[in-house]
Parts: sequence; C-alpha cells; structure tokens
Amino acid sequence: MSKTSVGAGSSNAQFVQAAGLFSQSMQRNSKLNQMVGPMPKSEGSVGATLRKQTTTDMPIVRTVDLSRGKGDEVEFHFVQPVGAYPIMGARMAEGKGTGISLEKARVRVNQARFPIDVGDTMTDLRSPVDFRKIGRPIAQSLMDRYQDQGTLVHLAGARGFHNNIEWAIPTKDHTDFDDIVINPVLAPTKNRHYLADGDAIKPFAVNAGEVDLASTDVLGMSVVDSVRTLVESIALPPPAIRLPGDQAADDSPLRMMLVSPAQYHQFSQDKDFRQFQANALTRASQAERHPLFLGEVGLWNGILICKMPRPIRFYAGDEISYCAQYNSDAESTCVVPTGFGTTHAVDRALLLGGQALAQAFASSRHGGMPFFWKEKPFDHDDKMELLIGAIQGTSKVRWAVDQGNGTKHFTDHGVIAIDTAVPIIGARQ
Repeated sequence: MSKTSVGAGSSNAQFVQAAGLFSQSMQRNSKLNQMVGPMPKSEGSVGATLRKQTTTDMPIVRTVDLSRGKGDEVEFHFVQPVGAYPIMGARMAEGKGTGISLEKARVRVNQARFPIDVGDTMTDLRSPVDFRKIGRPIAQSLMDRYQDQGTLVHLAGARGFHNNIEWAIPTKDHTDFDDIVINPVLAPTKNRHYLADGDAIKPFAVNAGEVDLASTDVLGMSVVDSVRTLVESIALPPPAIRLPGDQAADDSPLRMMLVSPAQYHQFSQDKDFRQFQANALTRASQAERHPLFLGEVGLWNGILICKMPRPIRFYAGDEISYCAQYNSDAESTCVVPTGFGTTHAVDRALLLGGQALAQAFASSRHGGMPFFWKEKPFDHDDKMELLIGAIQGTSKVRWAVDQGNGTKHFTDHGVIAIDTAVPIIGARQ
C-alpha cells in the first residue's frame, strides 16, 4: 500500500493534476518544444539573476511566472549587444566604462481551453469504448497542437494559407484569429527577410506588386551555403544556439533551420544528402544525443535542418506581409505571382538562433498552475464534459538595435525568414 496518496476529496487534488499536466506538456516529443533550454542555475547567468526564465542560448526563452497576482502580461529581460575598444597601456580607464543596456519585453497571456463532450449515460451503455478515458488524450493532443502551431506562426511572422483539420490556429481572415494568437503576429523585419534566388539568397524584394520569386527558386544545399555566408557577414546576426553538453559549441557555432516538408523534400534530392544526415549523427554524439538531432534532421555547413510539422505556405495570389524600411516595422503587402498557378507555392523556412521567441506562462485560479483539467457533469449528472486549459502566450523577440552610428534598425533578434518556391500537388488545401 502506498504511503503517499492524494484522495479523491483532497484539497490538493487539482493542484497535483495541474502540475503533472504542465510537466507532460513541456516534455512532449516535438521539435518546437525541444527548442527550449533548461532553467539557468548559475548566479553568473544574466537570465537567472533577472527573472526565472530559461537560458537565452536556445531559440525559445520561456518563463513560468507564478508569482504575479493580477494582470495578463509577463515581463522578459534581455541584454542588448555591447561594443567597445580596449583602453591601452597607461591611459586613464577610470570613468570610461561601457554602459549596459537592458531591454524589457512584455508578452501578453490569455486563457485557452478545449472542452470535449464525453457523452451521456446512454453513450456509456451503447459504446464499446470509454469516452471519458479517450477524451483526455484527445484534449491533450489539441492543446499540444495549439501550442506548437502558435510557436511556429509567431516565429514565421505569418500564419500562411495552408489549411486542413490538423490546424488548431485558423487563417488570419478568421473572426477569432487575433484572440487565438493572443499577441500580434509580426511580419519579418527588413533585415531578417530573404528570398531564394537561384543558388543563392537575396533580400526580400517586390516586383510590380508581386514577390520577386520564380518557381525555380527552391531550397537546396547551395542556398543553405548562402545563408551561412549571410550570418557570417552581417553585423549582429541571430546568435548561435548552445545545446546542453555540446562540446563543439565554441569551435563550430550551430544554428537551426526549420523547413516545410516540401522544402525538405527538395533539399533531399541533392547528391550529398546522405552526408548531410551523417553530419547530424556525428554532431549529436558531441551534444549528448540532444533530442533536436532525432528524426528527419541533418547538418550542413553549421546549420541543423529540421522538418517543421506544418508549412507556412502562400498560394498564388495570396498576400505576404513584409517590412519595407529598416527603421520602421510598419508592414506592407505583396502577392504570390499568379503564374505559380496550382503547381507551385511559396513556403517559409526559418533560420533560428538564440532568443527568437518569448513564451510566457501564468498562474491559473485552478490549482495555481498554468495548465489545468476540469470535469463537469450537467443535466442532472446525465452528461459530462471534460476540459483542458492553459494560460500562456508567445511573441517574437524584437527591438530596435543600435547600429553603432546613432541609427536603430528594427530587428527580429533570433530568427531570419527565407521564402522559397515549392512544387505542390493540386490546388490549395
């Protein structure tokens, strides 16, 4: 007999369920969920001394701020890049210290709930399965899907127009879109938005109101090489990610690229694809077999390429939002060339570094944890509904970054969007 138990009538029952649910959701096996680092433990870590948030070395920075009482915003802290020259020899150094600029970002949270109807008394009598038992995994799946897709949409700066029953987030023309995504979906900043251009990439461009992209501008290894050249050439690129235990993190900086299934298929046609997969296995052995290396992934030129669960896709005639100026994040729109017809579309790949997305969880009234279960009978206990809920929100990390000459460019700190053409099978879904 167990010495430790929680009785059915215990006042702690709801809290224990909520804590278990939160743990299950955070540890689920998905690429988007594995992009979060561990909570910093060292006093020397900037993130640990400022707020209880995960390490800034991974694409998603997560905080679980249960100490807040009222309010629907959670605050994140980030340190702006620092630049300075040394004071040489016996020259006076006192009073010439380089200032540290601390940026704050607020992420709004909201309650998201998925109720599941598990039937009535006659349902139990007639059905060969227990709907109450299968209802919980269904509800959990819906919540996981909502969280992963919300992460993807905010990172991409667009929902796109691919749509089927597997989407938990509707397209932007849906009445409830703004409420469901909670925080504004921000189009890529001008210095973080690129297009495939043959065997290379170029800054996002528009030609006569259409995105300047041909159906032959697909993702290949030469395009990935160009992306690597880009991040090594520009000032303040997305910072390299540091996987826990990665022995090669300093000598061989790593970034990751999320690609759509269609982009991955195009990439896999390259004759060196097997080497690409072997590279990932080698690096995995140096990084304690981190889960990001599992599944359909590969490593090419310092970029870990992973397949995203759903494509961020734009069909012929669909609008793409973009930022036309460096010093403004005001958005303009263009459309996918009508010549793409029903044979091609535009998919968005995402190059990710550290601190690309902020994800916040807040305390609910149901047990004090961000996630909660509820079961409620009604109609004189004849019928039953169960419900899963969460109080959370995500937002892309963006601020105006000083370029060193007094000008500031709006910058998506940890993510670069790369739009490429992809062949599709038939019309839009």
